[in-house]
Amino acid sequence: MRILLTGAEITEERLHQLREIAPQAEFAHFSSNKAMEDEISEADIVAGRVSEQALAKASKLKWIHTWSAGPDAQLFPAFLQHPAVLTCSKGSGAVPLAERVILLMLTLTHDLRRSLAAQNAKRWEPFFHTELTGLTIGIIGAGNSGLDLAQKAKSFHMRVLGIRRSDVPTPHFDKMYAREELHAFLAECDFVVVTAPRTPETTGMLGAPEFAAMKPTAYYFCISRGGIADDDALLSALKQGTIAGAGLDAHGVEPLPPESPFWELPNVIITAHNGATTSQNRERRFQYFLKNLENYLAGRPFFNVVDKNAGY
Repeated sequence: MRILLTGAEITEERLHQLREIAPQAEFAHFSSNKAMEDEISEADIVAGRVSEQALAKASKLKWIHTWSAGPDAQLFPAFLQHPAVLTCSKGSGAVPLAERVILLMLTLTHDLRRSLAAQNAKRWEPFFHTELTGLTIGIIGAGNSGLDLAQKAKSFHMRVLGIRRSDVPTPHFDKMYAREELHAFLAECDFVVVTAPRTPETTGMLGAPEFAAMKPTAYYFCISRGGIADDDALLSALKQGTIAGAGLDAHGVEPLPPESPFWELPNVIITAHNGATTSQNRERRFQYFLKNLENYLAGRPFFNVVDKNAGY
């Protein structure tokens, strides 16, 4: 059994752990995807991403694990037809992503940038700002990140609304809306947060009519994947004051190009899709792969299996 590994999740210590549970396997760790793909024809398992060109040579490939929570980059048409199982790291970044939303909400409502500017100018400038207490947060996607965010929002005494595909009872949410109730949901929210994966169903689900349905005092946040909101519609809503502002960790185009107008908007905070870039999250991702490798060797079912057609 030949197992090819890429990514910073693999260290010498972690590689040793893998060899301990699978002494019969041959492991190879590569510093780049290209180097890994040069040897993919003999691979049974890959932890990393496999390009369409490399997939054509991967005749023995049975399982791919992606370190990403969102598997969409792996779901090109040829892979949808390939028999290899795909597992992902969804859930690993739930805690830091929820923290990022809380950080962005507090930064915007407390106008922290104004305080930092005053500090840099050595200027004493007290001012009134907004509390989170009593405000309504609406979470699109009640998966791992959405659930953790809902729990944190409750700690700030907020009202929590959600939208999800299923009607499964969900803790920490005051009310759950169906997709067809999207506009009614948006009208209730002081903060709209996207934690859902980007799938054919969610891509472009927020356009000009949806931003118009929001309060002019409301803020939009995206921490999962760009493209769920139409960038042109979002840009227009921010420029025209249709909504109050935005905190964007995930973007429609990444890296966000220097010429993007989002950089210069005074009511927007941009972060470089690093809300879950923590050492703790890297360890959780590795543990997911380790556990699934144990399951594979023991003939047990995988967890975090991606439905290739659904996209998550």
